[in-house]
Amino acid sequence: MEIPNSFVQTLGKLESQMKKLNIALANTKLMYDCGSMELAYEVAMQMEIVAERTVMLTRALPAYMGNPLAADEIETIIEASIPVAMGFTHNGWFSVRIPLLLPKKEEGSADYIRSFLYPAMKRFFRDKEPVRYHDCVLIYRHVYSRHRPERQFRDHDNIESNMVSDIVALYVMEDDSPSVCCHYECSAAANFERTEVYVVPQQDFPVWLEMEKTMPDEGVMLYDNRL
Repeated sequence: MEIPNSFVQTLGKLESQMKKLNIALANTKLMYDCGSMELAYEVAMQMEIVAERTVMLTRALPAYMGNPLAADEIETIIEASIPVAMGFTHNGWFSVRIPLLLPKKEEGSADYIRSFLYPAMKRFFRDKEPVRYHDCVLIYRHVYSRHRPERQFRDHDNIESNMVSDIVALYVMEDDSPSVCCHYECSAAANFERTEVYVVPQQDFPVWLEMEKTMPDEGVMLYDNRL
C-alpha cells in the first residue's frame, strides 16, 4: 500500500508538536518545583495550546489512510472522550454543558471546538423539531474547580467562544448578531470544571441571573425536550 504524502507530512508535524509538548511539560514541572505558581500557570497554558494542536493532527492521521470508517470511528472516540451534555431547562431554555473550560483564542482552538461540539449538536437535534429563540441572551458561564486554587479566572475576551456561538446559533437561534442577541459571560466555582452555555429569552434573563446564584454544583437538570 502506497503511503500518501499527506500522511507523511502530518507525521512530521506531529513529531514536531510532540517535542514541543515534552518541552512545555518539562518547563511546567520546573516552574512548579521552583515554587513559581504564576510562571507554572503561564507555561501550562502554552502546553494546553500545543496539546490541542497535537490532538488535531492525531485525528487527521487515520483519514489519510483511506479507511471509509475513519471519520465515524474518530467521532465515536471524541464523543466518549468529551461527553457534551445538552437539553432544555425546566424553564424552557436551551443549554449546552461542555466538560472543560474553553481554550484561549489561539490558532487551532476553533477547529478543536468544532470537532466535538458540532457532531454533538447534530446528534441531539437529529430527530427533533427545529427550535428558534428570538430576541435572546446567549450566556457563557465559565465554571472553575474550587479544588484547584492555582487555576486563575481568565479574562472573557481571551476565551475562544466564537465557534461555540456559531454552532449553537446554527441550531437554536436566528443569528448571534447584536441585532437579535445579547451576550453575557460570568465565572463561577464548583466541584469540577466545565463551560455552561444558555440561550435565554431576554425577558427571562433577570430570572436566570437570580437562579445562577443558587445553581447546583453538578449543574441544572436538562431534559431532551422543552417542557
